[in-house]
Amino acid sequence: MRTTGKSLAAQLVSMIFLCMQLATPTAQADSDSEHIHHPQKAEWPSFGRDYSNQRFAPSTIINRQNVNQLAEAWRFKTGVVGSFQTTPIVANGVMYLSLPYNHVVALDARTGKELWRYEHQRRPEWKMCCGPANRGVAVAYGKVFMGTVDARLIALDARTGKLVWDIDAVDQAVETEGQASLDSKDPNSRAKVSGGTGIGIAMAPIVYKGKVLVGITGVGYGLHIDNPREDAPLGAVIGLAGRYGRPGFIAAFDVDSGKRVWQFDTISPEQWLGQFTVKTADGITLDRDVATEKAQARQHPDAWRYGGGSAWSTPALDTDLGLLYFGTGNPSPQMNDIERPGDNLYTVSLVALDIETGKLRWHYQQVPHDLWGYDLASPPVLFDWQHDGKTIPAVGQASKTGWFYAHDRATGRLLFKSDAFVPQKNLFHKASKEGTTLYPGILGGANWSPVALDAAAGQVYVAAIHAPITYTLHESIDADGKLLRYTSSEPAEEPRWGLLSAINLADGKITWQHKTAQPLVGGVLATAGGLVFTGEGNGNFAAYDSSNGRLLWQAKADAGVNAPAISYEIDGIQYIAVAAGGNAIFGYKQGDSVLVYALGK
Repeated sequence: MRTTGKSLAAQLVSMIFLCMQLATPTAQADSDSEHIHHPQKAEWPSFGRDYSNQRFAPSTIINRQNVNQLAEAWRFKTGVVGSFQTTPIVANGVMYLSLPYNHVVALDARTGKELWRYEHQRRPEWKMCCGPANRGVAVAYGKVFMGTVDARLIALDARTGKLVWDIDAVDQAVETEGQASLDSKDPNSRAKVSGGTGIGIAMAPIVYKGKVLVGITGVGYGLHIDNPREDAPLGAVIGLAGRYGRPGFIAAFDVDSGKRVWQFDTISPEQWLGQFTVKTADGITLDRDVATEKAQARQHPDAWRYGGGSAWSTPALDTDLGLLYFGTGNPSPQMNDIERPGDNLYTVSLVALDIETGKLRWHYQQVPHDLWGYDLASPPVLFDWQHDGKTIPAVGQASKTGWFYAHDRATGRLLFKSDAFVPQKNLFHKASKEGTTLYPGILGGANWSPVALDAAAGQVYVAAIHAPITYTLHESIDADGKLLRYTSSEPAEEPRWGLLSAINLADGKITWQHKTAQPLVGGVLATAGGLVFTGEGNGNFAAYDSSNGRLLWQAKADAGVNAPAISYEIDGIQYIAVAAGGNAIFGYKQGDSVLVYALGK
């Protein structure tokens, strides 16, 4: 009996231990998810700080009254010069940074001392679509997760930087357009090219309950022609007809193994053509020849296979509804529709998916049959909308067309569209042989820059671009009598500038605007100290009064500040951190610095 008793006791202990082991992943999943959903003041644990993507810091140590005392606390030189778009992640006193070309460093968030460095070995044969920039990592489960320019998803040990796993997010590269398709007499056939269609990952992943969520980009990018001046914006983007690209997607991967859990393709074979609508969902008439498009549909039944729809922006998550929200890119071929008739679903759309399965719940297409490059590039943001005494969970998105859209999170119903936060002209007019100038155009509006939202103040802050763009239709006949046709978009010879706007969430009216000398790309940080931070391509990094837009403080970096700032606290000190590495597409000086500020002594 004694032996049997010991055996039963041993079995009981084993069963308890096994149950604890089985429960650990769920407990860890719940713990990590809760940590990101309700972060501590000391940390910035995810791209948008929490799942709402509000980029709002609750710290008040730095405020309107003392921000003029802000001084550089430390700086870190990465040694990698290139377009620098990262959002630093701060967890457990460590700052994690993704660098251009997907190198990663971990720093002591108090001092900037380097703790470890991961050197990414990029596949040399893989064509980068969109330059070397990466928008950040995700940190959870003792790992650092990052998508790469060569379309891989990797996991590193958060303590050491050692590679844990490395998987291919896509199975193969795609066919890309080239200058050989242009008439030999065309100057663009001999110009230097800086990018084209090609699969990569730009967004910062997010982690939720054991899954890493990330999407691919570049699948409908177009051919990019360099400007001969390094300090000038991109010269031209060319939309060539052809079978280039593929459908984009967003997918969930297991945090432990990298195994794909689910995938949502941004192009729907069944819904690709849509309803051939002649108006946008908010009632604006489109310049479309529906009869011709329907005839073309019979000639190009498989156009959806090359449909584009990149997933540029880090999703927002509603853990109560079990939904994630993200924006999709333009259809492929970019700006050229002769081989892609229809509405081209689900491109240029805000999309809501079931978090657990990746199944579509709803979508809202801002621009059907997009001909201008009006990707939904800025990350969505969650907030509660107060209307007629009711609280409606809402999701907002700052568009490249120049409006901030707000939707019912559960259904996608449009709640309101803001006043235009940038000038608009010839919106949705087609390219012409003589050239049609419109704005916002391909650069935006609100480009990839994330907004910041102060729920207590009832305002969202948008960094935006005024950049007139000329769209030109090019046609010629080659030696074989074949019609060569493409559309180009290039900066017009008109003034450009930036606009930082505060938009009232109650009615969509603009509360205030601050005009900057250069277009704004990089993003916004808001704090409970009544401040809004953003940077400029000329190196200015500034703090504004969130109530009226008045400039309160400004520092100068030696490269463009074209990344979003963050805030964190350690040992009773509030820090503001931002990457200063410029942006090649906009012609902003590139560099390799991370700048961290705190109140001076």
